[in-house]
Amino acid sequence: MLFRTAVEEDLDRLLGCVVDESISWAHPERLLSFLENGNYRFDRIWLAVADDGEILARAVWWGFPDGDKPLALDCVYVHPSVSDRVSLAAELLRHAHEAYGLAPEYHVFVGNGWRDDPKAAAAIAWRWEAAGRVGLTHELERLRYEWTDGPVPEPSDRLVFRGEEDDEVFVEAFRRVAAGTLDFHTRQALATMDPVAQAREDVHDYKSMPGDRSWWRLAYDKSGDLVGVALPSANNGGPVVGYLGVVPEHRGHGYVDDLLAEITRFLAERGVQRIAADTDAGNVPMARAFERAGYRTFAVRLVLSPDPVNA
Repeated sequence: MLFRTAVEEDLDRLLGCVVDESISWAHPERLLSFLENGNYRFDRIWLAVADDGEILARAVWWGFPDGDKPLALDCVYVHPSVSDRVSLAAELLRHAHEAYGLAPEYHVFVGNGWRDDPKAAAAIAWRWEAAGRVGLTHELERLRYEWTDGPVPEPSDRLVFRGEEDDEVFVEAFRRVAAGTLDFHTRQALATMDPVAQAREDVHDYKSMPGDRSWWRLAYDKSGDLVGVALPSANNGGPVVGYLGVVPEHRGHGYVDDLLAEITRFLAERGVQRIAADTDAGNVPMARAFERAGYRTFAVRLVLSPDPVNA
């Protein structure tokens, strides 16, 4: 058995790695498209290859085209002939993590009610066991929302939204919003990072998204105090609610509704008919804000990540 990264000559065989379970995966159209735009790279696709050259397992990682490291594991495939899928998948991931020097998160998209779908639950179970063996032990469930051409919100009558060209102003706003946040990833990052460094990394990552940087807005009350941040954005799938948050001293006044309405209105006025968004299942206030704004859940994103202290 040989564990190695893929090369261009593997492409035809890579396209033959088919996941027939009820979960997201790097299907041929996605693989070709993302290889072309740089979100996938051959050196971020790891293979377990039999002596006869057959691909017995494949793992595909996603990253920004200009990024220096993979950010998320997108797909784990093991050939149906393999009797111990868990062990082979774990060994493949272990080789990749050692080469990367880090263990990126594993993201899987499933439908609502996936736990009641035996095929989806089984597909998740063996992958979760394999990922857990290589240190991806923190489980997170994120609800996926969408707004589809509904009523466009009116502008806020109590907040003023302004753009800002200086990234450092957004870094400071992100730092303030992160204090006491319910967002799992932010809290996880802050367990090991200085708050300013964490905010700067977030700003960098949001700038790397396809959404236009000029769309970003800071929200102020009528006295000029900063209330929060609202980032309309986009990813490979289209327009999204990139980021929003309220600074601690202004929480409890329903400003999350104003921020979400501004993002929705901003994108809708540019002809957008569908806006996607995610939030942690445990972030109940944000989930309720989406529901009040006419967003509906359409899927679930499951995320496995390493313990931030021991990663």
